[in-house]
Amino acid sequence: MIGIIHDYWRAYLYTDGYTMTGVAMTLWLLTAALVIGFCIALPLAIARNSRNPIVWVPVWIFVFVFTGTPLYAQLLIIYTGVYSLSIVQHTHFLNEFFRQGIDCTILAFGLNTGAYTTAIFAGAIRDTAFGEVEAARSLGMSNVTLYRRVIIPAALRRALPAYSNEVILMLHSTTLAFTATVPDILKIANDANAATYESFSAFGLAAILYLCISFTLIFLFRRAERHFLAFLRP
Repeated sequence: MIGIIHDYWRAYLYTDGYTMTGVAMTLWLLTAALVIGFCIALPLAIARNSRNPIVWVPVWIFVFVFTGTPLYAQLLIIYTGVYSLSIVQHTHFLNEFFRQGIDCTILAFGLNTGAYTTAIFAGAIRDTAFGEVEAARSLGMSNVTLYRRVIIPAALRRALPAYSNEVILMLHSTTLAFTATVPDILKIANDANAATYESFSAFGLAAILYLCISFTLIFLFRRAERHFLAFLRP
């Protein structure tokens, strides 16, 4: 255990100035995926609650596909399958994008968490109290103002507990990044194990790091829930 910590601690937590550490890469993957997922989910959640089937059916299909298939399969399709298409190989931008493992990984993670977050936000929007909507309309609010000032803020607060679970699950899902040769925590643990054959030490240290990140995120979300959901306490 001492040998593993001594040899690979810098790879986990320190950098040579040019490359990210394992922890930094994991946090970057998580943050980028969550930002992309949130930007996707918010408008799609509003569209999912539309009464027009032309609007909500494509959103339903998107959510069904990405929540109904494994993230590992989605990553492999985007990382290896899409790049094999001739249109991708003959388009400079697409060729440069899909040949990079980290780009494919962030895209796959962002689409996956975007689908789950869409379902969470759409449910929170549907749970908006009818009285709140009627009160806002009685003040003369337009639909855009109603969503911006009443429905979306209330829905995001209600969705916080479920969204915190999605963030933790997304953190755990970043372990699939090593499939695309992205040097995250698990990739470094695999390298340490291959070099020393001390599996318990290598993967044990990785598990401790994931546990510390998870505990920090849970703590932050619990503080946020106590603040934003204080009005729900008896």
